[in-house]
Amino acid sequence: MGLSQALISAISGLNANQSSLALVSANVANAGTAGYVRKTSNLVAVAGSGTAISVRVANVQRELDSYVQRQLRVENSGASYATTRSQMLNQLQGVYGQPGSNAALETVFNNFTSSLQALTSSPDDAAARSSVISNGQLLTQQLNSMTTSIQGLRENAELGISDAVSQVNDALSHIAQLNTQLESTTTIDASAANMLDQRDSYIDKLSKLMDINVIKGDQGQLTVYTNSGIQLVSDKAGKISFDPQGTMSATTQWSADPTVRQVGTLTLTTANGSNVDLIQSHAIRSGSIAAYLQLRDRDLVQAQSQIDALAAAMSSSLSDKTTAGVAATSGAQSGFDLDISGLSTGNKITVNYTDSLTNTVHTITLMRVDDPSVLPLSDSVTAASNDKVYGIDFSGGMTSVYGQIANAVGSTGMVASNTAGTTLRILNDGAGNAVTVNSVTKTATMTSLLSGSSELPFFTDGTSIFSGAIGAAGSQSVGLAGRITVNGNLINDPSKLIGYSASVANGDSTRPDFLYNQLTAASQTYSPATGVGSTNSPFVGSISTFLRQVVSVQGQTADAAASLKQGQDVVQSSLLQRFDAAAGVNIDEEMANLLSLQNSYAANARVLSAVKDMIDTLMKL
Repeated sequence: MGLSQALISAISGLNANQSSLALVSANVANAGTAGYVRKTSNLVAVAGSGTAISVRVANVQRELDSYVQRQLRVENSGASYATTRSQMLNQLQGVYGQPGSNAALETVFNNFTSSLQALTSSPDDAAARSSVISNGQLLTQQLNSMTTSIQGLRENAELGISDAVSQVNDALSHIAQLNTQLESTTTIDASAANMLDQRDSYIDKLSKLMDINVIKGDQGQLTVYTNSGIQLVSDKAGKISFDPQGTMSATTQWSADPTVRQVGTLTLTTANGSNVDLIQSHAIRSGSIAAYLQLRDRDLVQAQSQIDALAAAMSSSLSDKTTAGVAATSGAQSGFDLDISGLSTGNKITVNYTDSLTNTVHTITLMRVDDPSVLPLSDSVTAASNDKVYGIDFSGGMTSVYGQIANAVGSTGMVASNTAGTTLRILNDGAGNAVTVNSVTKTATMTSLLSGSSELPFFTDGTSIFSGAIGAAGSQSVGLAGRITVNGNLINDPSKLIGYSASVANGDSTRPDFLYNQLTAASQTYSPATGVGSTNSPFVGSISTFLRQVVSVQGQTADAAASLKQGQDVVQSSLLQRFDAAAGVNIDEEMANLLSLQNSYAANARVLSAVKDMIDTLMKL
């Protein structure tokens, strides 16, 4: 090797060592920097005239396991989803109160029923009557407060979505900028490697907000999609818009129909200008945004429906009176006569019959509606799993009503008619015996405290009677827990807890016995929309049993969310350790590398010094 070759080799070695030393220094300095990936130099020999005479830095390499990185991003989404949901469901548990505490819903309900039980023993005791009223008011106030809290949590979820969308758009914008910058980079030097770190950091941030799929393209670009396949960013960024609606109520819910929707939706404007509703397309399935959507539109809506169902059951169980039809015949036909006067909107006529050919029992529910725009009614408006529901429009007069009922039952072979006044007659098909009419009943809401029977409107929907009406705004039961109150007339005159008519004795316990039994023992069927029971097997039980079931379901849901969070945390932590094992900076290793590089630098310096001395000697000859 000639002196010039030795000189070039020594100088290139010094330069390569200097670059490597700079990387070691950067590694040590950024050992605690989030998102920083350890970097090393790739050295290659440079040949001249067939002989290797120097070395150079080909590129800077980031030390990371790309497979683990992909898995970690998946688990980032899952962990963020589980954490967000678990935290808010834990807050929801506080709304129901600590079991056994004075503020727990179950405790307040039990205090109310206990005061009713005391009244059954002392119906003439004014203090016992006042206790029933005051405990009833405490119960309604508790339900009102719970509604406010649940809707407050929904508002928090909506705000969480809004904040997350801002973070998503910021990340997408930076990823697009870095993609553009890296596209023009032919060699990955230290500067380009740092840009790769920054891009990965934004992608990691994005993965916590929503589930994503990252595809590597040519020239160092990355394209990010949702897991459902919608492109979010490449060299240009899409933008997600969100239109938060502010204050929440039980009736404000998401809908694919923009004229009906009352909460914010997520709309992605892609780089080519097209718009995609990310909620309607189910594009976001994990991450904190998905958790907030699940909470706002499902978990908390269901929690509200549960206390609404409780409020509706309390109201209707005390105010609704069921009257059975009277057996009637006409020639070979048999069935029942029923006086259908006194029905309020939302009240119903129930026809139970048997199909003789298959020996199958069927139920038809005829529900009064005063707003024809809601027709036809869905079978799901009642909690029963096996009834066929027909909405009967009462706004057109009784002649129309009887005609609608006749049409509703006519397809079964039964015959409906109006015999006189407000009497509805439903008969079988006569000699054909295709059907047997088992019973015809009506359930009507008592609107007066002096109804002449034990039923009374103890609870009201604000100042209105609760009858389960179905209107243009939906079911009256939606949000009822936030509006329910003790009947103001009853507050003013607690004696009506006893006197259901003018002739009832002051010490008569008939009405208190009825009220107590309805709340603690009488069975009702509850809608599967509450999450208690199923469509095919709805929950049937007393109000107190339903309440215990609701508390249990909420507790199980919160526990399941907490368990999922713990599991996700373990998986995420394990992957993070594996990722850091390759990408993280180990100070001891870097110090060892530093010593090796210093020795190499010193060796190259000695060669350079020796060459200089030899050249100096030659120059003196």
